Amino acid sequence: MNWNSITKGFKAYLQLERSLSENSVDAYLRDIKKLEEFCLLKKILVQPEKLNQQQLEQFLNFISEFGLSARTQARILSGLKAFYKYLVVDDIIIDDPTELLEAPKIGRKLPDVLSVEEINTLIDAIDLSKPEGERNKAMLETMYSCGLRVSELVNLKLSNLILNEGFIHVFGKGSKERVVPIGSVAIKHINIYIKSIRNHQHNIKKESQDVLFLNRRGAKLSRVMVFTIIKNLCKTVGIKKAISPHTFRHSFATHLVEGGADLRAVQEMLGHESITTTEIYTHLNRDYLRQAILDFHPRSKNT
Repeated sequence: MNWNSITKGFKAYLQLERSLSENSVDAYLRDIKKLEEFCLLKKILVQPEKLNQQQLEQFLNFISEFGLSARTQARILSGLKAFYKYLVVDDIIIDDPTELLEAPKIGRKLPDVLSVEEINTLIDAIDLSKPEGERNKAMLETMYSCGLRVSELVNLKLSNLILNEGFIHVFGKGSKERVVPIGSVAIKHINIYIKSIRNHQHNIKKESQDVLFLNRRGAKLSRVMVFTIIKNLCKTVGIKKAISPHTFRHSFATHLVEGGADLRAVQEMLGHESITTTEIYTHLNRDYLRQAILDFHPRSKNT
């Protein structure tokens, strides 16, 4: 099979069998495109299913020498492994040449988090005299209350809300649905925003009729706009940390773990497939963990 036809089959596999998002599918396809370009550059004139482990190692060495970070290299290898898994599943090859390929060692970068006080300071700095103020307050309260990704926030729909029962339906990566509890403060500000602002918007676009958070033109907010809102608030209150919408998600998880929440429950609320992804939050605040040992371990108490 040639590169074009095999890539089309791989794309269909990612969309239909893996149910990946459009962004994830595009990322995998870019990785395979890099492999194709490498083969052309090095005059490795074989079909993709004929590449062997040694040739794939040459490709990984090439991208390493090209200066890509260890994290990027690991992601590309993940794309290769998915590609060759597809070839095995589709009976195009029998043996997977990526089985023994190793990813470069990467240190797990701990994300910045906001303290509860910093969260409160940011939200309190929102100017409620402006029409977008109530919307922004409801958005940030919802992000922090539910640990949402920014894509999940901007795609949240009125029909996803079960506020009288204290839950919202969230559609995460790969359109996977989860039900997340939402706190009373966030519920209060969502209701204020809907009643005082959203219900009075008369220019709502047809495709955004069910979208909860709208811009002034009656359309769904962009992820960049949410990022800009948070950046401007940080500038207003003088917070110097590298803050993004994802920081609210990290802060949500960190504060739950520090408060004693079960890691499996946090995993469920965040929509993580693997508990190992959630476990990063047990390493965020080493001072907190050290103090917990000193306070509660029987061999750490003064006698």
